[in-house]
Amino acid sequence: MFAASSLTEALTQIAVAFTSANPAVGVSFNFAGSGELVTQIEQGAPADAFVSADDTTMARLVGAGEAAGEPVSIATNTMAIIVEPGNPKRITSVADLADPDLIVVLCAATVPCGKGAATILANAAVEVTPSSLEDSVKGVVTKVELGEADAGIVFATDVKGAGDDAVGVVIPASVNVINHYPMVVTAASRNPEAAQAFIDFVAGPAGQAMLGQYGFLAP
Repeated sequence: MFAASSLTEALTQIAVAFTSANPAVGVSFNFAGSGELVTQIEQGAPADAFVSADDTTMARLVGAGEAAGEPVSIATNTMAIIVEPGNPKRITSVADLADPDLIVVLCAATVPCGKGAATILANAAVEVTPSSLEDSVKGVVTKVELGEADAGIVFATDVKGAGDDAVGVVIPASVNVINHYPMVVTAASRNPEAAQAFIDFVAGPAGQAMLGQYGFLAP
């Protein structure tokens, strides 16, 4: 299972429930930035299913002929500013990220969290010079958690997943984005029936309930 890194905790829990109900099936994951995962699949990496953090990256997979059937949207997500516990820099808005004294990290434009951050900054008419561009949203989260950055723009679920190691600043809906998470069996899957069964489980009541626990919104 190749999956966007923002789904790490949620899909790991869902897989435990799925394999408990289907003991003959094992689920293993490759979590990374969505764009990187598509590249790996295009280069022949073995994957039975793929879930992206946006429709654009999934369209790339479909356009390359690497998808079997129509993708199914399993969740949606919004974005937030992630800061250190206690918000010591007193960041309250997207505009604050333009402060040259702040160390801001963003995702690279090749992955959904980077595309989303770029859209938000454009919507808010804010220019930011990031100190680094990370390959996945987890890279941004980690730098803020370790105190290597003052702030970043990540998925709202990643702020929730950070627990006490970080806090979030809400981005208003007027400038925010909504990302869809489409999921599909790959064309080269060696276990298409099991892969489809897992997708059905994620899209079903049990999977949706667990995604909700991690802050994901309904498809």
